[in-house]
Amino acid sequence: MFAPKKILVPTDYSLFSDKALKQAIDIARQQKATVYLLHVIGFMQACSVDYCVDVATMEAVEKQSTEAARQMMDKQIARVAGGEDVMIVKDVRQGTPYDEILREQKEKGMDLIVIASHGSTGLLHHLMGSVADKVSRHAECPVLLVRG
Repeated sequence: MFAPKKILVPTDYSLFSDKALKQAIDIARQQKATVYLLHVIGFMQACSVDYCVDVATMEAVEKQSTEAARQMMDKQIARVAGGEDVMIVKDVRQGTPYDEILREQKEKGMDLIVIASHGSTGLLHHLMGSVADKVSRHAECPVLLVRG
């Protein structure tokens, strides 16, 4: 029987991510598992055409972004009722979202990834793919795709 003990939930703080977090909390409660909530901050550009931001400013912006992400996670956890009796570990990483999600899964030995799908369609989705698609294709553990 499949009984995950470490459940990874990538979040972008959307209502779709709220649904995925709720699903993960329900599974965690049943399996006495831990939920790992992850937000990935995309790379920030230090230079634009003819102007570059100094290193100290970039470090300050990255620190503020990380703190804001943690605060948003707290708000999301509070929004999703029923998580009080489940251990939720928060993490913020910087990079390409699907790469960092897969890296987190490998590094921490996740048993399950619960990820939201925004249900995008069209040419751009076909050419680029979604984060959820890339994660589900390359993850080394089962992936539960929660549709909006």
